[in-house]
Amino acid sequence: MTISSTLARFACTTRYEDIPAGVTHRAKLLMLDAIGIAFASSKFEFAHKAYSGLSRFGAGGSVVIGFDRPLPLRDAVLMNGILVHGLDYDDTYLPGAVHMTASNVPCTLGMAAETGVSGREWLTAFTIGMEIAARIGAGGNGGFQKAGFHPTSICGTMASSVAAGRLMKLDEDALRRAQGIALSMASGSMQPVQDGTWTKRMHPGWAAASGITAAGLAAGGYTGPDAAYEGSFGIYNLFLGEHASKATPERVTRDLGDAWEFARSSVKLYPACHQSHAFMNAALKLASEHHVRAEDIDRIDTLVSEMTRDLVCEPAESKRHPDSSYLAQFSLPYAMASCFTRRHFGLDEIDEISYTDPKIIALAQKVHYSIDPNAGWPKTRTGEVMVTLRNGSTLRQRDEIKPDEPAGEELIMKKFFENAGLVMESTRAQAISELILSLDERPDAREVARALAV
Repeated sequence: MTISSTLARFACTTRYEDIPAGVTHRAKLLMLDAIGIAFASSKFEFAHKAYSGLSRFGAGGSVVIGFDRPLPLRDAVLMNGILVHGLDYDDTYLPGAVHMTASNVPCTLGMAAETGVSGREWLTAFTIGMEIAARIGAGGNGGFQKAGFHPTSICGTMASSVAAGRLMKLDEDALRRAQGIALSMASGSMQPVQDGTWTKRMHPGWAAASGITAAGLAAGGYTGPDAAYEGSFGIYNLFLGEHASKATPERVTRDLGDAWEFARSSVKLYPACHQSHAFMNAALKLASEHHVRAEDIDRIDTLVSEMTRDLVCEPAESKRHPDSSYLAQFSLPYAMASCFTRRHFGLDEIDEISYTDPKIIALAQKVHYSIDPNAGWPKTRTGEVMVTLRNGSTLRQRDEIKPDEPAGEELIMKKFFENAGLVMESTRAQAISELILSLDERPDAREVARALAV
């Protein structure tokens, strides 16, 4: 069987009862995390400009998280993806560098409400989509980003075609064809992380809308390639380029349905590129344990992987002088300067008043990098920070973030209430959290969807 045929069978035959309770609970927590981020994003300029642009195409009946006017289904799905991914605060499956909820929440939220299924069926489709996205990403073995493509966009398109098709009750053959159709819709350039523009924010939502489109075409009998993954111009040969020989497509279907990979997803505790997080952990530990002040620092050296260099260190000049919130989120020098200056990196640190702070920018000029010969990419995220103080002494700290990064339920809930609290009273946030955490007990997905609008 081809990979697309195996995934289609998995999606058709997996029942809610087949999924371990711990896995579905983790799925609900990840969904809640994504929804909280979407609410927080609704305060930001990029969200309102995106909503204004999409609203030009007319009103519709699909909920946009945190907004009062619904949009047509696929426009609402695109918008919700922008909201979930817009702050770069969403979960990451580290082996594949995939932000899975950013496509799967918008896709299944829109389709579950559209089809009027139960909360249990919504959760089942969401869990299946999450698992497929994680596995497709793992098969790329870190090569999508090296080739200049956003793994979330590619994996999200393919996974969304299956999740949407599951909610549409497509049969196995149609789900296989949906993936072949989705192959021609996958995209996502990493260029915006170089200049801080906004297009990376739209990748997951576009992927989700594309997946829905592919499923719809398949439902109408449209055909697509069977070898969507392993073919000569399938996902792994097309989007990995010169790195195709390092792909491990067998990881997509290995132990499928027995080992649930997506549940290992790392929940972000900083609103910034995950490549910076180990360095931020190390910097904050040094600042706290050694009482390091910004004015005490003469130089900061970091040991980075090649991927970290490409995403958050270069071009060096723009990374040291971020001129947008998005560039600040993809700047290791800015992250280091913020951690040592403020001992914190949260949503306040991506405001203009912060990334233009002369004290922080002055320290960012002192941050340098070299390639780490022992970097953990793609299996883990490693970060080593060396601080040279003005008195001549040096401090050194290394941190490693592995799959299964410890972010338990308490931290996820805390993050949700902080994010949701930016736009609503605690009583409403509590009600939404209870809806999501009891999703499998809700008879109508539309009830839950309506609660997410203003």
